[in-house]
Amino acid sequence: MSLRAPEGVPESRGLNLFEADPGFRGLLELHLEPKLAAHLMPHFERLGAMAGAELDELALAADKNPPQLVGQRIDKHASYRRLEEVAFGEYGLAAMSHRGGVLGWPEPLPPIAKYALTYVYVQAEFGVCCPLSMTDALTRTIRKFADPALVARYLPGLTSQDMDALTQGAMFMTEQKAGSDVGGTETRAVKDGEAWKLHGDKWFCSNADAGLALVLARPEGGDGSSIPGTRGLSLFLMPRTLPDGSPNKYTIVRLKEKLGTRDMPSGETKLEGATAYLVGDPGRGFVQMADMINMSRLSNGMRAAGMMRRALTEALFVARNRRAFGKPLIELPLMRQQLVKLMLPTEAARSMVLYTALQLAKADAGDEAARRRVRLLTPLIKFRACRDARKVTGDAMEVRGGVGYTEEWSDPRLVRDAHLGSIWEGTSNIVALDVLRAIRKEASLEALLPDLNEKLERAPRLLAARLAASLDKASEFAHATATTNLESHARQAATGLYYAVAAALLADEGTRLGERSDCRRHLLALLAYVHRLAPRDPLRRDSAGIGATMSSALLPEAPVAPQVLEKLLQAISH
Repeated sequence: MSLRAPEGVPESRGLNLFEADPGFRGLLELHLEPKLAAHLMPHFERLGAMAGAELDELALAADKNPPQLVGQRIDKHASYRRLEEVAFGEYGLAAMSHRGGVLGWPEPLPPIAKYALTYVYVQAEFGVCCPLSMTDALTRTIRKFADPALVARYLPGLTSQDMDALTQGAMFMTEQKAGSDVGGTETRAVKDGEAWKLHGDKWFCSNADAGLALVLARPEGGDGSSIPGTRGLSLFLMPRTLPDGSPNKYTIVRLKEKLGTRDMPSGETKLEGATAYLVGDPGRGFVQMADMINMSRLSNGMRAAGMMRRALTEALFVARNRRAFGKPLIELPLMRQQLVKLMLPTEAARSMVLYTALQLAKADAGDEAARRRVRLLTPLIKFRACRDARKVTGDAMEVRGGVGYTEEWSDPRLVRDAHLGSIWEGTSNIVALDVLRAIRKEASLEALLPDLNEKLERAPRLLAARLAASLDKASEFAHATATTNLESHARQAATGLYYAVAAALLADEGTRLGERSDCRRHLLALLAYVHRLAPRDPLRRDSAGIGATMSSALLPEAPVAPQVLEKLLQAISH
């Protein structure tokens, strides 16, 4: 049941979260094929309305009513079941990349459509997005590597929009002793005819009652048990229920009591001779699992971007509609400055996700340069966007004030859920090191930089010069850090590279949207330069009024005239 806002606190419940984000429509029209954009726009509008009303209320209820383990059955609250129904059933978010017919589109939808729709959904609900992502990524992984007969057996359930026929996916990888060191995995696999039997303990299994799970294990005998580290691991597909209808031989020991995603069941699982099927080549399990991990990492970054947008939407709504000291909050100089600081990482993350989704489509079509770009962009997004989400959601909660700290609002849930992204599928240290690995082993920078520099050549001259210089400097630092194995600088290198890339992408979007006399995203690119890339004295006053001009231009979330950008560029030059 909805709770009424206290007197004086603006009531944002029922806000259409798609329409409350006016720049998103233009970006979709920019990046999607025109026919597809027109087809999907009513679905975005409907999902935005649901996200700000029904789904938000359901998420609040599900968060307060976590799942319960009853024997080996996990009972989920009715509100969570309804959230699943919208994501898996009505919108087919796990199925749309793998078959036609979802949302009335005859072909599989491109990655950018999936991520853009989920970006709206996650603004209401994070928990369901974890099984959603794992189901999608598991389907992708087995289609790439598994025996065709195995794929044929399970693909219909994985891509079903019928909740009674749906098979959800999971990834059981983490072990208490191994942790981030996956090479320390001790789970054993014993050959048993055409199948294998798994023995071991998986310590953190999200979507614990999923119908299918991908599991890393070390085969006994000549298939890897004597090979140390990740090279000795194989990948297995483990069903919850065996073909004869009997339960598989593994036990959910208990469910985790988590800081966030409370409504989604994560548990500890004991494998007691569980039947599983080898996926791909023996001994290459981690390489194959990495594809699923990378898709989950990209999804984590997308979710972080969506949560930042919801936090920003709430902060802007409160600031525009609440009065203090005789005027709306948004007219107060300190508030304006803080809102702009929330806006920059939010917009940067969205541009990064959309570009990476476009590159992923090219990579899947066989473009090797695009594959190398995705290989670098994915850990970059996972590292920085997920860290930014922790601060953005916390600072946005402050805008609502003390009432925003209470659990009847979305703010606390966003803060709790935002911390997940920096931990799951690799902590920040692990992912920052993966950025260096992509640069060192796959020449990913060499594939990315020409594309970005080509985009910058079309940007306004004064802006392009600054961004190109920053991109060169960030790339040189990241490359030197990677090739000299200076691990202590990995996080610094990843952060600098992330914002240099994001600024270039914002500038490119600004150039293309500038054809409609809207330089707003050029201004965001300039903001990224000023606040994230350019050297500056933290004790120097803004005597040129740059900050005030930027906030006046950006906070209305309306088109920005080219003259405003030119004025700011001239001010910075002097």
